[in-house]
Amino acid sequence: MTMNLAVHHVDHRTPGCGLWTGVLLILLVLAGCASGPNANPRDPLEPLNRGVYQFNEAVDRAVIKPVATAYRDATPVRVRQGMGNFFGNLDDVWSFVNNALQFKGQAAIDSVRRVGFNTFLGWGGIFDVATEMDIEKHTKDFGHTLGYWGFAPGPYLVLPLLGPSSLRDTVALPVDLKGDIVSNITHIPTRNTATVVRAVDKRSDLLKASTMLEEAALDQYTFTRDAYLQRRRSVIFEGNPPVEDTGEIVPAEPDVAQPRAETAAKKPVETLSNIGVPRDEKVKP
Repeated sequence: MTMNLAVHHVDHRTPGCGLWTGVLLILLVLAGCASGPNANPRDPLEPLNRGVYQFNEAVDRAVIKPVATAYRDATPVRVRQGMGNFFGNLDDVWSFVNNALQFKGQAAIDSVRRVGFNTFLGWGGIFDVATEMDIEKHTKDFGHTLGYWGFAPGPYLVLPLLGPSSLRDTVALPVDLKGDIVSNITHIPTRNTATVVRAVDKRSDLLKASTMLEEAALDQYTFTRDAYLQRRRSVIFEGNPPVEDTGEIVPAEPDVAQPRAETAAKKPVETLSNIGVPRDEKVKP
């Protein structure tokens, strides 16, 4: 299973926007070559995306998954929980900004309260006391904010090492990097170490889910794409997407002629959710 890894420049003064602008230009140029008359309207770059997906999977199998497995096996559960809580607390800071940009007052207040309680009572976020206090977690990034204000996701994209995305979410990445506390640590060794530890910790949380995906999905690429697009749309509309056409890219309606295949493809979604796949929608403990 591909995980999300943020690529950081060695010199923190080097702007990340130029890199992603170049990536976007290359993708747009390749769009005409990769798409065709029979291309999936949700995924016009599918041949290119599948190539990137295979690259990501190869890197994951060779490096990331073995490291994450060793980390899981060698690190006590409580330590891993504390690590996840710490980085989750940092994420709540950026979530506050995006909830405020979406004029979601209660969600913004909850994010501030979570950061305050977890930072000062939870030893810098190692202990998630806010969850014990029944304070909801509202994880949001700038891609969510753009979607909330009506920006359509555009074509589905698979980014090298970063995994599933869309044109809208890719455009939002430089802003998310600017808002990410870890990405803005000025001491380069500390920043790089924190980035690697966070990435490995997140991948270790997905080990069980990735195994189930490998065993259950008929086409892992298609399953991952459809699950990503559906989840992002649900998150943006708070689980209640409108019926009318909003320009959002969503998985195609089930084919009546192939009910069994469709049902088989959908079953792992609920199962993966039940085993703890990280989700970035509103979570109530």
